[in-house]
Amino acid sequence: MSVVLVLQARGLGELLTAVPALRALRRARRNDHLVLATPHRLRPMVELIALVDEMVPIADPQGLRWDGPPPKLAINLHGAEATPIVELAKTGAERILTYRNPAFPEIPGPDWHDDRHPIDRWCHLLEFDGIGADRRNLGLVPPVATTSHRDSVVVHIGAGATARQWPADRFAAVIRHLLVLGHEVVLTGDEGDRERAHGIAARAGLAGQRVLAGNQNLIELSATVAEASVLLCGDTGVAHLATAFGTRTVQLFGPSSPAQSGPPGHLLNRHEVLWAGRTGDREGTTPDPGLLQIGAAEVIAALDRQLSKRRSEAGVTGASYRRVG
Repeated sequence: MSVVLVLQARGLGELLTAVPALRALRRARRNDHLVLATPHRLRPMVELIALVDEMVPIADPQGLRWDGPPPKLAINLHGAEATPIVELAKTGAERILTYRNPAFPEIPGPDWHDDRHPIDRWCHLLEFDGIGADRRNLGLVPPVATTSHRDSVVVHIGAGATARQWPADRFAAVIRHLLVLGHEVVLTGDEGDRERAHGIAARAGLAGQRVLAGNQNLIELSATVAEASVLLCGDTGVAHLATAFGTRTVQLFGPSSPAQSGPPGHLLNRHEVLWAGRTGDREGTTPDPGLLQIGAAEVIAALDRQLSKRRSEAGVTGASYRRVG
Protein backbone atom coordinates (compact mmCIF):
# COMPACT_ATOMS: atom_id res chain seq x y z
CA MET A 1 0.00 0.00 0.00
CA SER A 2 1.40 3.39 -1.02
CA VAL A 3 1.66 6.18 1.52
CA VAL A 4 0.60 9.73 0.65
CA LEU A 5 1.72 12.36 3.17
CA VAL A 6 -0.04 15.73 3.33
CA LEU A 7 1.45 18.63 5.29
CA GLN A 8 -0.84 21.38 6.59
CA ALA A 9 0.47 22.72 9.90
CA ARG A 10 -1.54 25.91 10.28
CA GLY A 11 -4.86 26.58 12.01
CA LEU A 12 -8.52 25.64 11.92
CA GLY A 13 -9.46 27.89 9.02
CA GLU A 14 -6.60 26.63 6.88
CA LEU A 15 -7.59 23.02 7.52
CA LEU A 16 -11.23 23.69 6.61
CA THR A 17 -10.31 25.46 3.38
CA ALA A 18 -8.27 22.39 2.42
CA VAL A 19 -11.31 20.06 2.70
CA PRO A 20 -12.27 20.18 -1.02
CA ALA A 21 -8.67 19.35 -1.96
CA LEU A 22 -8.49 16.55 0.59
CA ARG A 23 -11.75 15.10 -0.72
CA ALA A 24 -10.44 15.17 -4.26
CA LEU A 25 -7.22 13.49 -3.12
CA ARG A 26 -9.14 10.80 -1.26
CA ARG A 27 -11.23 10.02 -4.33
CA ALA A 28 -8.19 9.90 -6.60
CA ARG A 29 -6.16 7.67 -4.25
CA ARG A 30 -8.76 5.42 -2.65
CA ASN A 31 -6.32 2.57 -2.07
CA ASP A 32 -3.46 4.64 -0.66
CA HIS A 33 -2.73 5.22 3.02
CA LEU A 34 -3.42 8.94 3.44
CA VAL A 35 -1.53 10.64 6.30
CA LEU A 36 -2.12 14.23 7.39
CA ALA A 37 0.54 16.12 9.36
CA THR A 38 -1.29 18.89 11.22
CA PRO A 39 -1.45 20.43 14.73
CA HIS A 40 -2.58 18.17 17.59
CA ARG A 41 -5.33 20.60 18.64
CA LEU A 42 -7.07 19.97 15.31
CA ARG A 43 -7.42 16.21 15.83
CA PRO A 44 -11.17 16.44 16.66
CA MET A 45 -11.76 18.30 13.41
CA VAL A 46 -9.63 15.86 11.44
CA GLU A 47 -11.78 13.05 12.84
CA LEU A 48 -14.96 14.95 11.95
CA ILE A 49 -13.73 15.52 8.39
CA ALA A 50 -12.96 11.78 8.20
CA LEU A 51 -10.85 11.81 5.06
CA VAL A 52 -7.45 10.53 6.20
CA ASP A 53 -6.25 7.19 7.51
CA GLU A 54 -3.75 8.60 9.97
CA MET A 55 -2.81 11.91 11.57
CA VAL A 56 0.70 12.93 12.58
CA PRO A 57 0.52 15.74 15.18
CA ILE A 58 2.99 18.60 14.59
CA ALA A 59 3.21 22.18 15.84
CA ASP A 60 4.91 23.49 12.68
CA PRO A 61 6.59 22.07 9.57
CA GLN A 62 9.95 21.77 11.33
CA GLY A 63 8.29 19.51 13.89
CA LEU A 64 7.64 16.83 11.28
CA ARG A 65 9.35 13.61 12.34
CA TRP A 66 8.74 10.87 9.77
CA ASP A 67 9.77 7.34 10.73
CA GLY A 68 7.64 5.41 8.25
CA PRO A 69 8.54 4.20 4.77
CA PRO A 70 9.26 6.95 2.23
CA PRO A 71 5.93 8.31 0.98
CA LYS A 72 5.00 7.65 -2.62
CA LEU A 73 3.83 11.24 -2.73
CA ALA A 74 4.23 14.17 -0.32
CA ILE A 75 1.88 17.13 -0.76
CA ASN A 76 2.55 20.60 0.58
CA LEU A 77 -0.76 22.24 1.57
CA HIS A 78 1.08 24.55 3.95
CA GLY A 79 2.65 27.30 1.84
CA ALA A 80 5.19 28.16 -0.84
CA GLU A 81 8.06 28.97 1.51
CA ALA A 82 11.13 26.72 1.62
CA THR A 83 10.69 25.16 5.08
CA PRO A 84 7.76 22.79 4.37
CA ILE A 85 9.44 21.64 1.16
CA VAL A 86 12.68 20.93 3.02
CA GLU A 87 10.84 18.93 5.69
CA LEU A 88 8.89 16.91 3.13
CA ALA A 89 12.13 16.17 1.25
CA LYS A 90 13.60 14.76 4.48
CA THR A 91 10.95 12.02 4.47
CA GLY A 92 12.53 10.53 1.37
CA ALA A 93 9.32 10.99 -0.62
CA GLU A 94 9.51 9.71 -4.19
CA ARG A 95 7.73 12.83 -5.38
CA ILE A 96 6.72 16.19 -3.88
CA LEU A 97 3.69 18.16 -5.02
CA THR A 98 4.03 21.81 -4.07
CA TYR A 99 3.81 25.34 -5.37
CA ARG A 100 6.97 26.36 -7.16
CA ASN A 101 9.83 27.72 -5.06
CA PRO A 102 12.98 29.10 -6.75
CA ALA A 103 15.16 27.36 -4.15
CA PHE A 104 13.98 24.02 -5.60
CA PRO A 105 14.12 24.38 -9.40
CA GLU A 106 14.05 20.60 -9.79
CA ILE A 107 10.53 20.37 -8.27
CA PRO A 108 7.83 21.42 -10.76
CA GLY A 109 4.74 23.20 -9.57
CA PRO A 110 2.34 26.04 -10.33
CA ASP A 111 3.19 29.64 -9.47
CA TRP A 112 2.02 30.95 -6.10
CA HIS A 113 -0.37 33.94 -6.08
CA ASP A 114 -1.00 35.73 -2.77
CA ASP A 115 -4.45 36.91 -3.83
CA ARG A 116 -5.82 33.44 -4.53
CA HIS A 117 -8.46 32.16 -2.09
CA PRO A 118 -7.05 29.16 -0.15
CA ILE A 119 -9.89 26.86 -1.27
CA ASP A 120 -8.97 27.61 -4.88
CA ARG A 121 -5.24 27.51 -4.08
CA TRP A 122 -5.20 23.92 -2.86
CA CYS A 123 -7.63 22.65 -5.49
CA HIS A 124 -5.48 24.30 -8.15
CA LEU A 125 -2.38 22.53 -6.80
CA LEU A 126 -4.08 19.14 -7.15
CA GLU A 127 -5.33 20.02 -10.62
CA PHE A 128 -1.72 20.72 -11.61
CA ASP A 129 -1.13 17.03 -10.81
CA GLY A 130 -4.15 15.91 -12.82
CA ILE A 131 -6.58 15.50 -9.92
CA GLY A 132 -9.92 17.23 -10.48
CA ALA A 133 -11.31 19.06 -7.44
CA ASP A 134 -14.72 20.55 -6.71
CA ARG A 135 -14.30 23.83 -4.83
CA ARG A 136 -17.91 23.65 -3.59
CA ASN A 137 -17.33 20.35 -1.80
CA LEU A 138 -16.57 21.83 1.62
CA GLY A 139 -19.66 21.00 3.70
CA LEU A 140 -19.42 18.98 6.93
CA VAL A 141 -21.96 17.00 8.94
CA PRO A 142 -22.34 18.83 12.28
CA PRO A 143 -21.29 17.01 15.44
CA VAL A 144 -23.89 16.14 18.06
CA ALA A 145 -24.17 18.84 20.72
CA THR A 146 -23.89 17.77 24.35
CA THR A 147 -25.40 21.10 25.44
CA SER A 148 -27.66 22.70 22.87
CA HIS A 149 -27.70 26.42 22.08
CA ARG A 150 -29.96 26.03 19.07
CA ASP A 151 -30.97 29.22 17.25
CA SER A 152 -28.79 31.44 19.43
CA VAL A 153 -26.87 34.30 17.90
CA VAL A 154 -23.26 33.26 18.40
CA VAL A 155 -20.86 36.16 18.94
CA HIS A 156 -17.29 34.92 18.55
CA ILE A 157 -14.89 37.49 19.96
CA GLY A 158 -11.71 35.51 19.30
CA ALA A 159 -9.12 36.53 16.74
CA GLY A 160 -5.71 35.17 15.92
CA ALA A 161 -4.06 38.57 16.42
CA THR A 162 -4.89 41.95 17.95
CA ALA A 163 -5.04 43.43 14.44
CA ARG A 164 -8.22 41.41 13.80
CA GLN A 165 -9.83 42.10 17.17
CA TRP A 166 -12.93 44.31 17.00
CA PRO A 167 -13.37 46.62 20.05
CA ALA A 168 -15.11 45.23 23.15
CA ASP A 169 -17.46 48.20 23.52
CA ARG A 170 -18.79 47.66 20.00
CA PHE A 171 -19.42 43.97 20.64
CA ALA A 172 -21.29 45.00 23.80
CA ALA A 173 -23.44 47.50 21.89
CA VAL A 174 -24.39 44.85 19.33
CA ILE A 175 -25.27 42.33 22.05
CA ARG A 176 -27.46 44.89 23.87
CA HIS A 177 -29.39 45.41 20.64
CA LEU A 178 -29.88 41.66 20.20
CA LEU A 179 -31.06 41.25 23.79
CA VAL A 180 -33.58 44.08 23.46
CA LEU A 181 -35.04 42.27 20.46
CA GLY A 182 -35.33 39.09 22.51
CA HIS A 183 -32.61 37.03 20.83
CA GLU A 184 -30.67 34.37 22.71
CA VAL A 185 -26.96 35.24 22.59
CA VAL A 186 -23.85 33.25 23.50
CA LEU A 187 -20.24 34.45 23.48
CA THR A 188 -17.55 32.11 22.23
CA GLY A 189 -13.77 32.24 22.05
CA ASP A 190 -10.77 30.32 23.28
CA GLU A 191 -9.32 30.22 26.78
CA GLY A 192 -7.37 33.42 26.22
CA ASP A 193 -10.63 35.24 25.37
CA ARG A 194 -12.46 34.29 28.58
CA GLU A 195 -11.73 37.41 30.63
CA ARG A 196 -12.50 39.73 27.73
CA ALA A 197 -15.72 37.83 27.01
CA HIS A 198 -16.93 38.20 30.59
CA GLY A 199 -16.14 41.92 30.43
CA ILE A 200 -18.18 42.28 27.24
CA ALA A 201 -21.05 40.31 28.77
CA ALA A 202 -21.10 42.51 31.88
CA ARG A 203 -21.11 45.63 29.74
CA ALA A 204 -23.95 44.30 27.59
CA GLY A 205 -26.10 42.92 30.41
CA LEU A 206 -25.64 39.35 29.21
CA ALA A 207 -25.82 36.63 31.89
CA GLY A 208 -22.47 35.08 32.77
CA GLN A 209 -23.65 31.56 31.94
CA ARG A 210 -24.04 32.67 28.33
CA VAL A 211 -20.28 33.13 28.09
CA LEU A 212 -18.87 29.95 26.57
CA ALA A 213 -15.41 31.34 25.75
CA GLY A 214 -12.74 29.06 27.15
CA ASN A 215 -15.29 26.47 28.30
CA GLN A 216 -15.73 24.51 25.07
CA ASN A 217 -13.57 22.07 23.19
CA LEU A 218 -13.39 22.23 19.40
CA ILE A 219 -16.26 19.79 18.84
CA GLU A 220 -18.53 21.63 21.31
CA LEU A 221 -17.71 24.94 19.60
CA SER A 222 -18.43 23.35 16.23
CA ALA A 223 -21.83 22.14 17.41
CA THR A 224 -22.67 25.60 18.78
CA VAL A 225 -21.79 27.23 15.45
CA ALA A 226 -23.75 24.60 13.51
CA GLU A 227 -26.87 25.24 15.62
CA ALA A 228 -26.65 29.05 15.50
CA SER A 229 -29.18 31.24 13.79
CA VAL A 230 -26.34 33.62 12.87
CA LEU A 231 -22.64 33.84 13.71
CA LEU A 232 -20.93 37.20 14.23
CA CYS A 233 -17.16 36.96 14.02
CA GLY A 234 -13.99 38.41 12.62
CA ASP A 235 -11.51 36.97 10.17
CA THR A 236 -10.91 33.70 12.00
CA GLY A 237 -11.21 29.94 11.62
CA VAL A 238 -14.66 29.84 13.22
CA ALA A 239 -16.02 31.66 10.17
CA HIS A 240 -14.97 28.68 8.05
CA LEU A 241 -16.82 26.38 10.44
CA ALA A 242 -19.99 28.33 9.72
CA THR A 243 -19.39 28.00 5.98
CA ALA A 244 -18.92 24.24 6.37
CA PHE A 245 -22.16 23.88 8.36
CA GLY A 246 -24.27 26.28 6.29
CA THR A 247 -24.72 28.74 9.18
CA ARG A 248 -25.46 32.34 8.29
CA THR A 249 -22.75 34.84 9.25
CA VAL A 250 -21.80 38.46 9.59
CA GLN A 251 -18.02 38.68 9.25
CA LEU A 252 -15.83 41.69 10.07
CA PHE A 253 -12.75 41.99 7.89
CA GLY A 254 -9.54 43.97 8.29
CA PRO A 255 -6.66 44.05 7.69
CA SER A 256 -7.05 41.26 5.10
CA SER A 257 -9.32 41.32 2.09
CA PRO A 258 -12.30 38.92 2.25
CA ALA A 259 -11.37 37.81 -1.27
CA GLN A 260 -8.34 36.10 0.28
CA SER A 261 -9.87 34.37 3.29
CA GLY A 262 -13.57 35.16 3.43
CA PRO A 263 -16.55 33.04 2.37
CA PRO A 264 -16.03 31.49 -1.07
CA GLY A 265 -17.36 33.57 -3.91
CA HIS A 266 -19.79 30.95 -5.21
CA LEU A 267 -22.01 31.57 -2.19
CA LEU A 268 -24.73 34.21 -2.44
CA ASN A 269 -26.90 35.59 0.36
CA ARG A 270 -25.80 33.36 3.27
CA HIS A 271 -22.79 35.35 4.45
CA GLU A 272 -22.44 39.09 4.80
CA VAL A 273 -18.94 40.52 5.01
CA LEU A 274 -18.15 44.04 6.20
CA TRP A 275 -14.83 45.47 5.04
CA ALA A 276 -13.48 49.02 4.78
CA GLY A 277 -11.52 48.19 1.64
CA ARG A 278 -8.05 48.68 3.12
CA THR A 279 -5.36 46.15 3.94
CA GLY A 280 -2.57 46.01 6.50
CA ASP A 281 -0.58 43.74 8.78
CA ARG A 282 -2.69 40.69 9.52
CA GLU A 283 -0.57 39.81 12.56
CA GLY A 284 -0.28 43.37 13.90
CA THR A 285 -0.27 44.14 17.62
CA THR A 286 -2.84 46.96 17.43
CA PRO A 287 -6.37 46.88 15.97
CA ASP A 288 -6.31 47.47 12.24
CA PRO A 289 -7.49 50.98 11.23
CA GLY A 290 -9.71 49.49 8.54
CA LEU A 291 -11.37 47.16 11.02
CA LEU A 292 -11.99 50.14 13.30
CA GLN A 293 -13.91 51.84 10.49
CA ILE A 294 -16.64 49.24 10.96
CA GLY A 295 -19.07 50.66 13.49
CA ALA A 296 -21.64 48.97 15.69
CA ALA A 297 -24.49 50.44 13.62
CA GLU A 298 -23.29 48.71 10.43
CA VAL A 299 -22.94 45.40 12.25
CA ILE A 300 -26.38 45.69 13.85
CA ALA A 301 -27.94 46.40 10.45
CA ALA A 302 -26.15 43.41 8.91
CA LEU A 303 -27.26 41.10 11.73
CA ASP A 304 -30.84 42.30 11.42
CA ARG A 305 -30.76 41.50 7.71
CA GLN A 306 -29.34 38.03 8.29
CA LEU A 307 -31.80 37.26 11.07
CA SER A 308 -34.66 38.34 8.84
CA LYS A 309 -33.39 36.03 6.08
CA ARG A 310 -32.98 33.26 8.63
CA ARG A 311 -36.66 33.61 9.56
CA SER A 312 -37.79 33.39 5.96
CA GLU A 313 -35.01 30.91 4.88
CA ALA A 314 -35.46 31.25 1.15
CA GLY A 315 -32.97 28.39 0.75
CA VAL A 316 -30.55 30.30 -1.47
CA THR A 317 -26.91 29.89 -0.44
CA GLY A 318 -24.20 32.40 -1.06
CA ALA A 319 -22.03 35.34 -0.01
CA SER A 320 -22.73 39.05 0.02
CA TYR A 321 -19.90 41.58 0.35
CA ARG A 322 -20.70 45.03 1.69
CA ARG A 323 -18.12 47.82 1.62
CA VAL A 324 -18.20 50.14 4.67
CA GLY A 325 -16.69 53.55 5.20
